[in-house]
Amino acid sequence: MMDVQQIREYLPHRYPFLLVDRVVALTLGESIVAYKNVTINEPFFNGHFPEKPVMPGVLILEAMAQASGILGFKTMDKTPQDGSMYYFVGSDKLRFKRPVVPGDRLDLFATVLSVKRGIWKFEVRAEVDGNLVSSATILCADR
Repeated sequence: MMDVQQIREYLPHRYPFLLVDRVVALTLGESIVAYKNVTINEPFFNGHFPEKPVMPGVLILEAMAQASGILGFKTMDKTPQDGSMYYFVGSDKLRFKRPVVPGDRLDLFATVLSVKRGIWKFEVRAEVDGNLVSSATILCADR
């Protein structure tokens, strides 16, 4: 549904911090399904960990937040070029269930729970091969 060039219109992130490669489904105001292809060439694998590479949990959380950001921007019909910024401002109930390693496709899911005065609340999860990797409730703010 959205390739990386279209994603770049809705997220201000750039390499090496753009963590969404493709959006495969999006329902405005409701949900998004996206993914990140995890390769051995990711710069964070040089130090996390050289002998047994594992994607840092904080970057899994960031990938889920970026997918949520795309959903929020698309729903509001805004882009960073319009002067709007979408900030990740908090998380609750964050859990990690298994490691993400090179060769995995990290599937990202986000559902809108509520929107109040520019604060969006999302239920998010990440999976690899249908197995839960991480889940959380996150907050994002439109400023």
